[in-house]
Amino acid sequence: MIKLKNKFIENFDIGVIKGLRTLEIPIARFSIFVVYFWFGLLKFIGLSPAEPLVQDLFGKTLGFLDFGIFFSFFAIFEMMIGVLFLVRGFERLAIFFIGFHILATILPLILLTEITWQTVLVPTLAGQYIIKNILIAALAVVVGAKLIPMSVVK
Repeated sequence: MIKLKNKFIENFDIGVIKGLRTLEIPIARFSIFVVYFWFGLLKFIGLSPAEPLVQDLFGKTLGFLDFGIFFSFFAIFEMMIGVLFLVRGFERLAIFFIGFHILATILPLILLTEITWQTVLVPTLAGQYIIKNILIAALAVVVGAKLIPMSVVK
């Protein structure tokens, strides 16, 4: 009886792992799409709670430009990243853009410490919002790791 239970658990485990391997890339791509498109859309329609943070960072870095125009383009940029992750063949471009986006979104941790840190290694809610981008970067790495090298595709 013990051996039968172990075999059942082993087969169940194998089945779950196979299912997860089938779903890992579609779920990663869709998750990145949802976050980027949704947050970009909120910016575009003027409902993003991140707008004050972006505006403060903008003032310290690109203050010579018009914020309204920048913010609209930034919103479209985020939505575009999301869509590119859904379209096969555009993953490399999406990963390039996401790298640039994540580098830009990390800047408040350095330039706006009064908003992003309570004390050393204790982020504020805004800081946590930024740090969670590590997960997005990890998903992008997973998607990128599954791509076929361009030298192989002919």
